[in-house]
Amino acid sequence: MVTDWKATALAKRQAILDSIPERWRLPKIPSVEEQKDVTGSYIQQFLESKEIDITETDAVGIAEKVAAGEWSAVDVTQAFCHRASLAHQLVNCLHETFFDAAIADAKALDAHYAEHKKTKGPLHGVPVSLKDQFHVKDVETTMGYVGWIGTHEGKSGDPKYKTYESEMVRELRDLGAILYCKTSVPHTLMAGETVNNIIGYTWNPKDRFLCSGGSSGGEGALIGLKGSPVGLGTDIGGSIRIPAAFNGLYGIRPSVGRMPYEGMANSMDGQNSVLSVVGPLGTTARSLKLVVKSILSQEPWRHDPNVVEIPWRDSQEKEVWDTVDGSTGQLTFGLMKTDNIVNPQPPVARALQMVVRAVEKAGHKVISWESPAHTDGLTATLKTWTLDGGRDIHDSFALSGESIADQIKIAYGDVAKEEKTASFIAKNNVALRQWKKQYMDAWNATVSTTGTGRPIDAIIAPLAPYPAARPKKYKWYGYSVFVNGLDYTSVVVPVTIADKNVDKYEDDYRPINDQDKECYEDYDAEMYDGAHVAVQLIGRRFQEEKMLALAEYMGQILKSGKA
Repeated sequence: MVTDWKATALAKRQAILDSIPERWRLPKIPSVEEQKDVTGSYIQQFLESKEIDITETDAVGIAEKVAAGEWSAVDVTQAFCHRASLAHQLVNCLHETFFDAAIADAKALDAHYAEHKKTKGPLHGVPVSLKDQFHVKDVETTMGYVGWIGTHEGKSGDPKYKTYESEMVRELRDLGAILYCKTSVPHTLMAGETVNNIIGYTWNPKDRFLCSGGSSGGEGALIGLKGSPVGLGTDIGGSIRIPAAFNGLYGIRPSVGRMPYEGMANSMDGQNSVLSVVGPLGTTARSLKLVVKSILSQEPWRHDPNVVEIPWRDSQEKEVWDTVDGSTGQLTFGLMKTDNIVNPQPPVARALQMVVRAVEKAGHKVISWESPAHTDGLTATLKTWTLDGGRDIHDSFALSGESIADQIKIAYGDVAKEEKTASFIAKNNVALRQWKKQYMDAWNATVSTTGTGRPIDAIIAPLAPYPAARPKKYKWYGYSVFVNGLDYTSVVVPVTIADKNVDKYEDDYRPINDQDKECYEDYDAEMYDGAHVAVQLIGRRFQEEKMLALAEYMGQILKSGKA
């Protein structure tokens, strides 16, 4: 029987708040009008100086401090549990907390260090947050569905309920990571905003008029408030990259088969035309490298049948840094200013210009890039999201009878539609393959214009037309989704902050179509003022090491003032 879903959701929402220790509760949550930006000095006022030092150190720095015996795993864990608690109260970013279990794990790690005088692994004592798709023992997984509360992925009485752990969770534990919370998602996972009936809406901590992104929006908001140094999200249409961009973070979308997805909850499980991937978000590019390299050291291809046996390759990194040093020529980039469907809003357009200036001042080359058959590729990719007519997600909604967020109705409506035939799926898969070949050929052809004797190293592109979307106004996914269709590696690099005095449309701007007109009319320079702005660097398949090195380098030259 369908229960009173509103009461069930309310009880769960209250349970999340109740899990926060009384000493970490805020006496008052300011309205957005009172406090638009809750990052930096605002959240710091509730923390002790050592907690600030710990939580504002990146994952690599934390690992080094713990390994040197300067910080204990317990001190680090308690600091992040505290800051995560504050973050949730300010922006609604958590689905689950398991702080006591985390502190117990930290004590065990400290005992190991005291006994053996060395760390358990490269992530020893590093807190890692998880998107609420990961199964963790003794912790619920709802993925934002009211009907999943008290069940294992919607199945009542399933023996896996709170007893089962995802493969990557096991690997993270073996590496010495501290797991302590799971973060919010939009129910279904299929939206660039994070909203569900359990926790409500997850706001952008830098600008609480705006969204935190989706579907790994809780990760983006939590890490943006430094309630986590690094976390893991998933991406089928931009769900790692969007929250990373909107929250001033680095985030990588690896190619399918590079990182283990085994044992995670998901929507549309079994849809194999365009697969979701798992990857990290963090405050620095080197933090992402630490996580990816550490996970690969566990040889996940021995435990997940879909992981390709590709250990971490230092040679790809070396190639980038040798080029940067000038010993092997220069880097070359393709610049995708627009997809010619929806133009970037002024802050994003300015960020692209800043990146180009920084790259050229550093002695590298940028050429124009027109994404080949962009509309055809987008169409084929987007079709994969509704091959089952939305049956999977509507079945999950039916478990409780809960209402469906407007952001989800855009693609899935109120009821499931007719499922596509095998012939339809096969035809669409052929279209995807042909488009991938067309894109590959166009990329290869750049060898004639780079002047280096090799094709471009990466594409510089918007991740979304917005710095961070306004609620219910994330309408265009064309810049993120095409990367998933190609299965290319992409990493987000934070660039700047929106400025209402600079980021304006030209007086004679004329939208190129109705979709662009909607984006143009939705722009509000005042509301966006102060929001994070980012770009993505797109590389070819399985170029994770190279793209992380390029992202780190890009961050360096942007900070050096070359922009």
